[in-house]
Amino acid sequence: MDFYLINTANNETFRFPVNPEEMQVQSEKDIETVEIYQLGEIDFPQGEKRTNISFSSFLPLQYDTYCQYTNVPKPVEAINKLDAWRKAGKPLRLLITDTPINTLVIISTLSWSTKGGEVGDIYFDIAFRSWQDVKVRTVAISKAPAKKRPDTKPVPKIYVVKSGDSLWKIAKTQLGSGSKWTAIYNIPENKKTIGSNPNRIYPGQRLVMPA
Repeated sequence: MDFYLINTANNETFRFPVNPEEMQVQSEKDIETVEIYQLGEIDFPQGEKRTNISFSSFLPLQYDTYCQYTNVPKPVEAINKLDAWRKAGKPLRLLITDTPINTLVIISTLSWSTKGGEVGDIYFDIAFRSWQDVKVRTVAISKAPAKKRPDTKPVPKIYVVKSGDSLWKIAKTQLGSGSKWTAIYNIPENKKTIGSNPNRIYPGQRLVMPA
């Protein structure tokens, strides 16, 4: 029996150098219990909860006969790798030969310690939780075209110059006071139409009246 942990992102493989004496596997059904009048509690299976797998072992500083292979990793480097994978929270493949376990997991807990008289060896407890990819279906929602805001800008009033008109006369009839002729003349469009001499206007010219 061999214990492997494979990083699915880059296929980096860690083989545990010493097999644990025992391993715990916990599988549980998710059950919703409902209290029904005169029937009592009724259980409704809702599916499987995540499987939890845990074991304890140690990382020896040097090879010994109980090791699974000779070129054992340095304990500090090995425990740092496992802890980095735990922190990353990315799925790993846990493969335990001669067992049904070949599944995606995350490292849920990792604790370690050292013992006096065993310099360099690191003892650890590790627990895994089965991983399931959640595929989120995205639905494209077409946006309704934005409603065009009504143009509330007032439409300018246009006055067509008649024979005998002057800006004073136009201001008096259109604005109520001849003294307001400058308000007509100072509109940029009107200055462009009239020119530099406000006293020279001609029949047919279209002048914008002040709002």
